[in-house]
Amino acid sequence: MKKKKKGSLSRNISRKDFISRSIKATLGTSLAWSSFPAIVPASVFGPHAPSNRINIGAIGTGRISRGHDMPGVLKYDTARIMAVCDLDADRAEDAKKWVNDFYASRSGKPYDGVSVYHDHRELLENKDIDAVLISTPDHWHALAAIHAVNAGKDVYLQKPASLTIAEGRTLSDVVTRSGRIFQIGSQQRSSTQFRYAAELVRNGRIGRLKTVYVGLPGDPSGGDPKEMPAPPRFNYDAWLGSTPEVYYTVDRVHPQHGYDRPGWLRCEQFGAGMITGWGAHHVDSAHWGMNTEYTGPIEVWGEAEFPTTGLWNVHGTFKTQALYANGVTMMISDTYPNGVKFEGTEGWIFVTRGDYRATASDPVPDAKGVKPLEASDPKIIRSVIGPNEIHLYESDDHHGNWLECIRTRKTPATTVEMAHRACSACLLHHMVMRLKRKLYWDPSKELFKNDPEANGRLSRPQRSPYIVKA
Repeated sequence: MKKKKKGSLSRNISRKDFISRSIKATLGTSLAWSSFPAIVPASVFGPHAPSNRINIGAIGTGRISRGHDMPGVLKYDTARIMAVCDLDADRAEDAKKWVNDFYASRSGKPYDGVSVYHDHRELLENKDIDAVLISTPDHWHALAAIHAVNAGKDVYLQKPASLTIAEGRTLSDVVTRSGRIFQIGSQQRSSTQFRYAAELVRNGRIGRLKTVYVGLPGDPSGGDPKEMPAPPRFNYDAWLGSTPEVYYTVDRVHPQHGYDRPGWLRCEQFGAGMITGWGAHHVDSAHWGMNTEYTGPIEVWGEAEFPTTGLWNVHGTFKTQALYANGVTMMISDTYPNGVKFEGTEGWIFVTRGDYRATASDPVPDAKGVKPLEASDPKIIRSVIGPNEIHLYESDDHHGNWLECIRTRKTPATTVEMAHRACSACLLHHMVMRLKRKLYWDPSKELFKNDPEANGRLSRPQRSPYIVKA
């Protein structure tokens, strides 16, 4: 992959055309690979000796892995997925066949080079594996990543970074000490329009930034709470991980057949709902434009509605707000358009994914025709970032950036600390939903001020032996 020169632009096309083409190229690439299997000839990416390929293990082979993470790696001939791991044996075997079939289709020859594991720790013991994709449910993210870097593997971790702020801090510290290459799945960092929006804001094109509006999709209530026997080929106890032991029901976990959106996303035991599910993306993008990637808010307040019946209990409609030390207020709600709007003293910029979906079951309405980037004045978008102005990290493919950084050992687009800070901010918004009062946060100490009750929510009791140790 060729590294682009920052600020370079052909004299033959306008800035507006360049942005439009870049956005289309970025979104088009992502969309093409969200509908696997598509076959890309090895000649597209150049010849790579097997001994030089990055050997990848995929931990968690469900919806997001099949629809986004594994396809994101499979398109690169510089890497080879050589192992898959899932606590659901049927899903693991399905993933093995799926990846083998891809390589067989690409080469035109039979292929059976994928190993199957049902315990990620055994996969990590394989010395031939260089790096791992971790696409597990949220409550397993931090522990699996810590295990991986401690085993000497580079890591691509699905967002959000952690289930709690405490384990997120541990994750960031452990990864930083390890020196391993770590990329969080905040793929908006590799989307042209999100980077350009952040550059425009950071370079004062809308004047002094005052308010950031973050719009998130919603989750439905419901879910069948009827107790069921766990499938015989599914290690349900290990799947529960550090969270409390509760009976199995399919709407608490994932479909037994197919790869539709799983029920665990809507259970607070395993995550916080859309405030972290999509909030980790949009808050990270907001932090990028706000220049607050390594800090957090100082005050947070708001309210939310929660289901009163059914199995699923993550937040419903909500509106929360946060004040940062630089004077900017961030407002987050499911009632705002899905995306990030930066409002300044001299105009506004709105950025969104447009009609891009990471997976086919993303809970967003049909967004055809939605512009990825808009502004109060078209001149703002046509503005050229000068060579002496702020230029942010450029990446045009998130998985590709990770693979390139594994080879070069350079810092990837989204560091572990950025991932932790975005996730922490989301979790703070979730806390005010539950506590229903204003909270005062010290982002340096990562503690609430004079608030033992709130500080008690920075971590959760963990079930042995699935414990993240500080």
